Amino acid sequence: MEDAVYSNHMDPSIIFLGVVIVIFSIILHEVAHGFAANLLGDPTARLAGRLTLNPLPHIDPVGSVLLPAILVLSGTPFLVGWAKPVPYNPYNLRGGKWGEAFVSFAGPLTNIIIAILGAIFIRLGAFGSAELFQVAVIVVIANIVLALINMIPIPPLDGSKVLRALLPLSAGELFSRLERFTYMLGPFGLIAVLLLLVFVFSDFIYAFVGAIFSLLTGIGL
Repeated sequence: MEDAVYSNHMDPSIIFLGVVIVIFSIILHEVAHGFAANLLGDPTARLAGRLTLNPLPHIDPVGSVLLPAILVLSGTPFLVGWAKPVPYNPYNLRGGKWGEAFVSFAGPLTNIIIAILGAIFIRLGAFGSAELFQVAVIVVIANIVLALINMIPIPPLDGSKVLRALLPLSAGELFSRLERFTYMLGPFGLIAVLLLLVFVFSDFIYAFVGAIFSLLTGIGL
C-alpha cells in the first residue's frame, strides 16, 4: 500500500529518469493489489478504473508530491511516499483472511519481481552505457525498499494484513482494532510513521537494503 523509494547522489538527469521508473514501480505495486483482488472475486478496483498504468488515477497529493518534495529538500538518503490505495472489498474476496493477506502481499511481491529482473540485467551487463546501469541500480534499490518498507507489520502497511492472517483469531481481532486506530490518524499519522522509519532506522535500512542488493546483483553499493 504505502511506498518508499531510495535516493542517491547521482547526476540529476539520472535521478529523474530513475524516479520516473520508480513511480511506474509504485503504480505496478498498487495495480497488483487490485489485480489480486479481482482474481479472488472482488471487482471493486477494476470497476473503479484503477487497474491502469496511467499514473493520474494513482497520484496522491500528500504521499506522491508533498512528502517526497519535503524529503528531497531536506537531503535525506531515502524518499518515502505512497500512491492512492487501490480500493477493494475484503468481504468479496475468496479465502477469507488469507484472501486479504494475498491481496496485500501482491504489491510487495511485484516489487520483489521487478528488483530480481533488474538484478538479472545488472549481472548480465545488458546495458549500453554507464547511465543506463545507474538507472538499473536505482530501480533495484528502490524496489527492494518498496518491498521492505511495505512488509513491516505496522498498520496500515501491507505487512500488517499478512501478520493479521497469521495471528490466532483473538489476537487478530485485537490487531484489527489497532489498524482501525491508525486509519483514524489519516495521512499525517502515516507520514509520522514513515518519517520515524526513515530517520530512526535509516542506518539499519541502508545496511539491510545494501545486503539484499549485493546478494541479488553480486556487487556492493
